Amino acid sequence: MHIAVFVKQVPDTTEVKINMETGTLIRAGVPSIVNPYDHFALQAAMELKKAHGCRVTVISMGPPQARSVVQMGLALGADDGVLLSDMAFAGSDTWATSYALAKSVKKLGKVDLLLAGMQAIDGDTAQTGPGVAQQLGIPQVTFCEKIDVDGKKIIARRLIDGGHEIVEAKAPVLFTMIMPKDYVPRYPSFPDVHASLKKPFHVWSAEDIGAEKRYLGLKGSPTQVARIYPPPLREKAEMTSGTAQDAVEKILAVMRREHFIGE
Repeated sequence: MHIAVFVKQVPDTTEVKINMETGTLIRAGVPSIVNPYDHFALQAAMELKKAHGCRVTVISMGPPQARSVVQMGLALGADDGVLLSDMAFAGSDTWATSYALAKSVKKLGKVDLLLAGMQAIDGDTAQTGPGVAQQLGIPQVTFCEKIDVDGKKIIARRLIDGGHEIVEAKAPVLFTMIMPKDYVPRYPSFPDVHASLKKPFHVWSAEDIGAEKRYLGLKGSPTQVARIYPPPLREKAEMTSGTAQDAVEKILAVMRREHFIGE
């Protein structure tokens, strides 16, 4: 079985800056990490590899510095890595990103299982994974916390409102992963990092994956940011102290003063 895992490099801080002209994040000079949801998806792939002997390919799209998140995937146990890096990709929205990632999967050849984090913490759209499945014309199962393989069946434990459900699917299929409450991220040791440097690593351009540039970047993105602005500053809050009864009376007084409730 061949598994492809999508990982994204995201800012490791809330102090990010925005390009006011393009509406995109300015990532230069900002410390970056593997998107936590993708990190969990990567660990899920490693568990499948350990149990079933799967081949695992890590795929990311970004500037040259995004190489580090692919290299981390290799250090955690993936067999080969792919970085999509080309100025043609710059500014791509989720649709254009899904298009490029789907093209990279097609270039890989036969891929049975695709894993992605539920969403990226720098955008929170939860659109890219499902978008890849749509581009490839394969089934998708979202909000999964565990994946296993039983013969030709791929079984997922999926989170739903009020509980969970067990879903079975046949390859090829894409799963997006949540992070369970007891999840503890695993990081590679130095020997693992050193060994990963000898594993196959490919940097592919738009031309390499056969992507049409009219579907990439800002010009190829159907989503356009109309305006970005900081939220308005709130007025200074009123603090209360004393007993619970005192706090209730003060809150009621404020609500009456501001005409939220009547006298």
